[in-house]
Amino acid sequence: MIFRQMFDSTSSTYTYILASRRGGEAMIIDPVLEKVDQYLRVLEELDCKLVKAVDTHVHADHITGLGALRNKTRCVTVMGNESSADIVSMRVREGESIDVDGVSLNVMYTPGHTDDSYCFLLEDRVFTGDTLLIRGTGRTDFQHGDPRAQYDSIFNKLLKLPSDTLVYPAHDYKGETVSTIGEEMAYNPRLQVSSIDEYVDIMNGLNLADPKMIDVAVPANQAIGAPQSDEDDASWAISVADASPLVQDTDALFVDLREDHERRRDGTIPASVHAPYKALDDFVQPGGMLHYEAAQGDKQIIFYCAYGERSALAVQTAQDAGLERVCHVIGGIDAWKSEGGPLDR
Repeated sequence: MIFRQMFDSTSSTYTYILASRRGGEAMIIDPVLEKVDQYLRVLEELDCKLVKAVDTHVHADHITGLGALRNKTRCVTVMGNESSADIVSMRVREGESIDVDGVSLNVMYTPGHTDDSYCFLLEDRVFTGDTLLIRGTGRTDFQHGDPRAQYDSIFNKLLKLPSDTLVYPAHDYKGETVSTIGEEMAYNPRLQVSSIDEYVDIMNGLNLADPKMIDVAVPANQAIGAPQSDEDDASWAISVADASPLVQDTDALFVDLREDHERRRDGTIPASVHAPYKALDDFVQPGGMLHYEAAQGDKQIIFYCAYGERSALAVQTAQDAGLERVCHVIGGIDAWKSEGGPLDR
């Protein structure tokens, strides 16, 4: 497995690149905007295709690289279901997984530092974001933080993992790079408590100054969505109201870009076909299923996904491949359900 731990000294942020092999698919966890070119250089040197970019939560001390990586690579952006970010490509929940070829992260919802904090477990290691740090824990005094929720996340989830599980946090301020669950249980001073009330008292008494970038970083990180339509030329975007009648139109083909677990969880638009986003290039090129369908009587291709992010990018990919009658559903299946569009389960 390819594993790279990268560091931004300005915000003391760790970013992680994962792939099963050289030349394979990759994902990145907690990227920093100013380091995006460095990440892309490393990925190019490893001959890896960035498929997913993941944030453990809405960060307050740096601007995320998710939006820039999406714009440069058309990767899928991923955050937890509780995230306040306006649009991300995929939202995950407790017990689900984040997958690329050969790498699968188990999703753990671990609120406390913020109300949208998640950790991700990969076999022998866990990426803890700001929930559990090396010899510390993430502060709980802003962004709907809650020391009681954090105690539960740490003691009843993270510390239940095997003691030799490696701990890789999103930040470190003392030069530490990795720990283990067992080490943190034994030596993390904030975990040497006899009750939840004692832990709450410790966290409520920290009296830390606000992160220097909080007023800039949080609003920026809440607004990483890609534009889904252009007021001057919205021919490639279609509303739910305009798309719904086309379900029965034989000249229109709805194409679901989501992954299998999303389709099972949220349902599908009737009569749509499945073309997973990460394989879209193969579908739209000459000889591909969508290229063939588009050529049959000038059929219209209508992409949809979870929130409209992947489908907006899919339109660009299809147009680059020479398909002309392509558009996407604004807001994706989320908007479709909200406006009462028909669904198959």
